[in-house]
Amino acid sequence: MKLVSFFFLLGTILILNSIAIAGRHSYSKPVLLADTIIKLDTVKDKKILAPAKARENARTKKGGAKSASATNDTTKKSKSGLKSQVNAKGDDLSYFDIEKNIGYYYGNARVTYEDFELDADFIRVDKNKHLIFASGLVNPKTHRYQNKPIAKSKGQNPVIADSLYYNYETKKIKAWNTSGEQEGNYITGGQTKKLNETEVAYNNILFSTCSLPYPETHFGIVITKGIGEKNKIISGPAYLEIEGVPLPIAIPFGFFPKPDHRTSGVILPSFGEDSRLGFYLRQFGYYVGINDNLDLTTTGTLYSRGSFEAGTTARYLKRYEYQGTLTFNFGAHNYGVQGDPYQKDFSVIWNHSQDANAHPGSTFSASVNAATSTFYQNNVATTNYNVQAITQNNLRSSIAYSKTWAGTPFNFTANLSHSQDLTAKTVSLELPTFNFNMTSISPFDSKDRVGDQKWYQRITVAYSLQGTNKINSEPESQIFKGDNLLKKLQSGFQHQIPIGLNLNVLKYFQFNANSTYTERWYFQSTRQYYERGSISGNATPLVDTVQGFTRAGDYNVSAGLSTKIYSEASFKGTLKKLRLVSTPSLSLSYRPDFGDPKYGYYRTIVSGAVLPYQVVSSRYSIYQYSVYGGPSQGKSASLNLNVDNTLEGKLKARSTDTSGADRKISILQGLSFATSYNFAADSFRLSPISFNAHTTVLNQKVSLSLNGVLDPYASQIKDSISNNQIQRFYRRIDRYTFQDGKFPTLNTLNFSMNFSLNSSKNKRTNSPPSNTLQSLNRQQADELALINSDPEAYVDFNVPYNVNVNYNFTYNNGGLTKTISNTINASGDVNVTPKWKVQYTTGFDVKAAKITTTSFSIYRDLHCWDLSFRWLPFGYYKSFSVDLRVKASILQDLKLSKRKDYYNNQ
Repeated sequence: MKLVSFFFLLGTILILNSIAIAGRHSYSKPVLLADTIIKLDTVKDKKILAPAKARENARTKKGGAKSASATNDTTKKSKSGLKSQVNAKGDDLSYFDIEKNIGYYYGNARVTYEDFELDADFIRVDKNKHLIFASGLVNPKTHRYQNKPIAKSKGQNPVIADSLYYNYETKKIKAWNTSGEQEGNYITGGQTKKLNETEVAYNNILFSTCSLPYPETHFGIVITKGIGEKNKIISGPAYLEIEGVPLPIAIPFGFFPKPDHRTSGVILPSFGEDSRLGFYLRQFGYYVGINDNLDLTTTGTLYSRGSFEAGTTARYLKRYEYQGTLTFNFGAHNYGVQGDPYQKDFSVIWNHSQDANAHPGSTFSASVNAATSTFYQNNVATTNYNVQAITQNNLRSSIAYSKTWAGTPFNFTANLSHSQDLTAKTVSLELPTFNFNMTSISPFDSKDRVGDQKWYQRITVAYSLQGTNKINSEPESQIFKGDNLLKKLQSGFQHQIPIGLNLNVLKYFQFNANSTYTERWYFQSTRQYYERGSISGNATPLVDTVQGFTRAGDYNVSAGLSTKIYSEASFKGTLKKLRLVSTPSLSLSYRPDFGDPKYGYYRTIVSGAVLPYQVVSSRYSIYQYSVYGGPSQGKSASLNLNVDNTLEGKLKARSTDTSGADRKISILQGLSFATSYNFAADSFRLSPISFNAHTTVLNQKVSLSLNGVLDPYASQIKDSISNNQIQRFYRRIDRYTFQDGKFPTLNTLNFSMNFSLNSSKNKRTNSPPSNTLQSLNRQQADELALINSDPEAYVDFNVPYNVNVNYNFTYNNGGLTKTISNTINASGDVNVTPKWKVQYTTGFDVKAAKITTTSFSIYRDLHCWDLSFRWLPFGYYKSFSVDLRVKASILQDLKLSKRKDYYNNQ
């Protein structure tokens, strides 16, 4: 059965693709009445053509009261009781037959009556019968039927037809081969007859979501007889037609919604079998269009072995104010034998955004993504088989509010956040974190100052207050048990007051002095101790929490100088000049030893005796586990050095450049070195030397980055024997490597290269449907609906190609062990033809000599259909899927799918 369904799917795809490639460029003969078009070069009726003599006779008979060849005609109020006038005109030729009271109008003809407007190539107005006839014209060069009649009425969508009759007394219309649209639904072909203001009779019309006119429409439902009202069509016999081929799928009568607003309805399920959970009825549910601002979609999946999934999504929108989406999903799965406990999972996703102009000075936004650690692995139907979602390791959420007071230096932000490690199954929460800030001000300066600033007027002061209430890396299974959440929450406040001064000294130097005072407020601190009789080397100290308000303050001061040094070198040839700009900065910083017992921030922990009369002690901070930590121990008096360099070049102008201007290029965008020397330290005074380099080449298409850390001190590796086993130890020595004639030890090194090549978006070659902006808005709405429901299913064919290649090399020297990571990753997409697109994602681990997770996707744009093929050729997530679906959001359940999921590999 599976094999038959697969070949049926393959055959359907090949047929649709071959028809789509062949195209429909042949001329379709218009549907016209027998007496519609009057060709000017063949008409012999003198009364119609009205030569000069005939027109003169007409004047004589009618008393010459009106010219018979007027280009504009206005019918006044008639005896029949018409309340308005019929206005008609034609650009090429207009003629009014006085004897028959009929007007003929050619070339961009136009008739208006009350709120009714009619445009066509030819229009005939019969004043006696109050009947208007309109048709188009066959272009003799292209043989295309053009300038079709377009009828418009106030409050209704335009109606396009090959030809039509309109009675402006009864306001009834009869049209042939019509083409109309309403909220993404198209009615084409056949005959239509407007019965009254609310009802239209249909005969052999095609109801579809395809915008192409009949007979080019790709698919639809042929309604042999029916009555159309404003929001629905009640039909007699109807059948399905694809690519002009009737299918043996018919109904004796039916009801088709034709809404101009959101309506509720059933979501059809898909059927299949899962190797672990049994047969399934997947993603069935109900959509509720509550109002224009809110809707609700609820779906569920049932498995024959008892497992189930359920989810609901609410979308809301208030124009010019805010919009958002809230989704909740729940699943219960049993992968064992009947009677085993179910594995329950849930997820919550909330996205909210506020219009920037809604509340000037304040913003509110939310991006919440929380779930149990196994949700994305177990609920693959809910995630639409998205490999990125299945393989993700971290989830993050944030709800933020900000407020700025205009005309003041103050601003406020508050944030609720969540982070989750799905591998370790731990959760971190901030409930909440807030910041109240005052931007830098100059307290000794004045707005009314005259002349240059004095040195003391350049002093700046700022202030910030931070507060938080958080829990770190708590096991997922324990966080909401009992009162664990309240017990584990850590609270605190931190005040910071930075003071700065910047001056230009000795013309070429920039002097800066800074001092920062930090004050921390906590409502608890910790004490550590060993259990009686324990040995410090073999036991972990116990931590006791002491409640009560406590504070900790610290400060530091620094002063430094910086300047710029320019170096240039000139050459002969294509390279004319090199320019090196170095920015060295030297600063002194001081921080007292806040580990001194007089501050009370640190305490001593004493272990039991290891040997007689020997006691081991160590120091710890009572704020070690606090949210903002505590002051650092150890006195620091450091000399800090940093050098940043950029290298630029100047090339001779190209021979094709008529301006003759030299070309400037960036060779090295940045090369920096940084280190410091602590005079107050008793050993290892020189800190590791860090370096960083980055640049771009090939017109910024390739970016290169190199960074690492060098250790200036020597090291030793020694072996010792313990319990008849050799153990190796690594330790640094307070001796510089250059004293032994060696280069500093490379601790870490990272090199990355990223290549990016993409094209700009093409202009749309296929113009939007002829009934204009409303159809274009519907197309955009369908695209947005598809993106929201399944981001992987949306493909932008307007970008011809996009290529990204990343190479990353990482080296870590851990002393005893050295690790190397060497990977290449590639992703991108390319339009093979304007309607074919291929996407790919792959990688290669050079060290392991293995290809990482790889996926390929092929998309075919079939106008109103989408064909997609997704394939993961190897690995744990090996799978494939083929989907043929209708683009229109209202027919997302009209699709044909074939898939093999990764979990069926087991």
